[in-house]
Amino acid sequence: MIDDPLDRIAAALERMAPAPLPTPDFDAAAAFVWHTGPDRLEPVEDVSRVPLNLLIGVDRSRDTLLANTRQFAAGLPANNALLWGARGMGKSSLVKAIHADVHASHEALRMVELQREDLPSVGRLLNLLRGASQRFILFCDDLSFGHDDAHYKSLKAVLDGGIEGRPDNVVLYATSNRRHLMPRDMIENERGSAINPAEAVEEKVSLSDRFGLWLGFHACDQDQYLAMIRGYCDAYGVEIDDETLRAEAVEWQATRGSRSGRVAWQYFTDLAGRKGVQVA
Repeated sequence: MIDDPLDRIAAALERMAPAPLPTPDFDAAAAFVWHTGPDRLEPVEDVSRVPLNLLIGVDRSRDTLLANTRQFAAGLPANNALLWGARGMGKSSLVKAIHADVHASHEALRMVELQREDLPSVGRLLNLLRGASQRFILFCDDLSFGHDDAHYKSLKAVLDGGIEGRPDNVVLYATSNRRHLMPRDMIENERGSAINPAEAVEEKVSLSDRFGLWLGFHACDQDQYLAMIRGYCDAYGVEIDDETLRAEAVEWQATRGSRSGRVAWQYFTDLAGRKGVQVA
């Protein structure tokens, strides 16, 4: 029996405290998803991705990110990367495809997906990854911040690392539709209403500057759009003549009001279904 009130309080707090997380089995899979409540790393056996050679029109970004990832996987210095730009142009597909490509020759390379809303927990995640023998691409898809959104402060733990520093075995790849991770109208509103306009947005805007690599993705032209679809057809054995493909694909993108890699894949999925070809 505990008589000392301080001992009783300490015992009660110990019972309330969450149990320490077990060391994850990083050999369970090549990719994981980070979840909170409770904290855990869920292995992903089959990652949804397309082969690297099927990503058309992103050659420069592909080559740059591939070289950076190979350096990182080999234990050499590498930069955090921000992939920004037009929707549906393969930003997240490129990250997943490059991970698969490099993992084939560097088996210790892992990918961990982190949701934007879980950024406040990133310190706990880094503690799990720190010191592991594997090397980790921390992947945050569709990253952006709105007004009064303080999640960006948590991201600095990955980019700057605080006192401990970012673990040497972790690099961050993030995708966003926004170059500065926040809406342009929000930047202008804060500049216009603040006493010191420069300081009002500097902290948030400078966040994107902390990424060593900025890789821009821009809307594709029609030739690239058609080349994407032809590449899918050739890879999966879907037979269609060029004239029919062009007519159908142009009509498909007209009904969508946009032209992108995502729209190209959606048309191809419809085409493969009509042709009775499995693409999974």
